[in-house]
Amino acid sequence: MCTAFVSIEPSSAVPVLLLSVRDEYAGRRWSPPDHHWPGRPTVVGGLDLAAGGTWLAVEPGAGPVAACLLNGFGAMAPARGRLSRGELPLTAVRDDGIGHLDLTRYDPFHLVVARSDGARVLSWGGSRLEERELPSGLSVVLNDGLEGAAADRTTSELVRSLMAARAARFRARFGAAERPRPLPDAGTTEQAWGAWLPIVSGDGLALDDPAALIQRRDFGDGRIWGSSSISLLAFGPAAVRYDFGPAPVGGPADDGWRRIV
Repeated sequence: MCTAFVSIEPSSAVPVLLLSVRDEYAGRRWSPPDHHWPGRPTVVGGLDLAAGGTWLAVEPGAGPVAACLLNGFGAMAPARGRLSRGELPLTAVRDDGIGHLDLTRYDPFHLVVARSDGARVLSWGGSRLEERELPSGLSVVLNDGLEGAAADRTTSELVRSLMAARAARFRARFGAAERPRPLPDAGTTEQAWGAWLPIVSGDGLALDDPAALIQRRDFGDGRIWGSSSISLLAFGPAAVRYDFGPAPVGGPADDGWRRIV
């Protein structure tokens, strides 16, 4: 149940903020953000060691852009010819979109594409690509799509209730806190993200709380699902700031927040 929050304030020195929490099975190995793809030397992102793609890619050049991937619900791609969704963020930031791809080869997804002048969500449920521009203010993207209102949504009442609880709590928490201005020269992650950092780090909730943003769930037979990393991006007119940390913050794998340069 990955989650992304997008804050758009056109009059701000940092008009677009993107906060992304990645959830995955604990056994799926990955590497922190870096220049992992020789064929895309300027792109930065975390590397999924299982399939070679990423859950979030950043092209930091002039007019910076980022693409953040969430799994969706709907008709799965045929096993023969199926491609990894981890290629989609890499393609989106280099090719200005994914409309030229044969999307029938990908399982359902939502892709958040953010720039300094706004953000949009591309949703694929197996039959039609939907694209929606995000309005000013705070938006949340879940595995059920933008504001949980995708055409293809989960049939699980439990999963739907967990996503709704998370969205409601953290929308209120971010909305009540002062919006940060994470300029490129704003110092450490703590200095740059201010009151939002403790919230996105979990806000003090237990990892098994129904509304937890940072979570861990044991499904038995060694299958542990939970939050593995947090990405914070701030888009100014000509530059993007990218801060990254492991999840859960303070856990055994926590080596601290760091700015990705």
